[in-house]
Amino acid sequence: MYTASFEYRRAHSVDEALHWLQADPENSKILAGGHSLLPLMKLMLAQPQVLIDIGRISSLQGIWMEDHGLRIGAYTTYAEIVHNQEITRFCPLLAQVAATIGDVQVRNRGTIGGSLCHADPQADMPAAALALDAELVMESPRGQRVESANEFFQAPFMTSLAADEMLTAIRIPKMPIPVLSTYLKRPHPASGYPVIGVALWLKMDGVVVRQCHLAITGIAMLPFRAFKVEEYVQGQILDAQTIARASALAQEDAVLEEDEDGYKNHLLQVYVERAFWQLLQSSLNE
Repeated sequence: MYTASFEYRRAHSVDEALHWLQADPENSKILAGGHSLLPLMKLMLAQPQVLIDIGRISSLQGIWMEDHGLRIGAYTTYAEIVHNQEITRFCPLLAQVAATIGDVQVRNRGTIGGSLCHADPQADMPAAALALDAELVMESPRGQRVESANEFFQAPFMTSLAADEMLTAIRIPKMPIPVLSTYLKRPHPASGYPVIGVALWLKMDGVVVRQCHLAITGIAMLPFRAFKVEEYVQGQILDAQTIARASALAQEDAVLEEDEDGYKNHLLQVYVERAFWQLLQSSLNE
């Protein structure tokens, strides 16, 4: 398949990319790893007139520890996230999610920023961003602004990112250590995208849950935080009764379309329950 004709530009700085983007924001697209945009262009579902490649902008690549936590350049690949020791130590959930994405080739080219901006409701990375209280750093000719992941995703394939803005970094607050975390997903047999993906982390005090963050992707029109579940389990002893109640509560935070037979609701409860049981088993083995 061939794409519609376009002009290719390679940016060497954020300012240069923003300058080109500002010139024609409605007909320009930022190219990161390309695993989402290029297939759409081949199908003629996206026909940008200008393609701005940000792959040579060094400031968009890398992972740093800062006072508030981790800062991850928007062009950082999944493979870098999986193998980074700072993430493995301070934010294991992010590495767990990245390790499930696609195959080796996808993880070597796909980027965290590209995934978040594409906002596919069946992508893995949005669940991690939500569960980790990520903040998204965006820049435009008007300056820099920061927005929480919870406000960023607005509709399928739609974010709060303005036409002349670009995502430059993802900030993840420091997590309590030690922490238990897991990403449990049911991949589609053809695409590998999650039919449902459950990102969960817990801070335990013995058998009592002190903190809980739970985010779910794939099954609804938008990835979402299960705030009712989080509120319920905090301060509870993590046992079979608590897990059963928590998994039943998950549906109250979800907006499940086309679920007349209740299949999605059942799948949601099953995978939330499995995620909690997995972490309970981990806590007992420590």
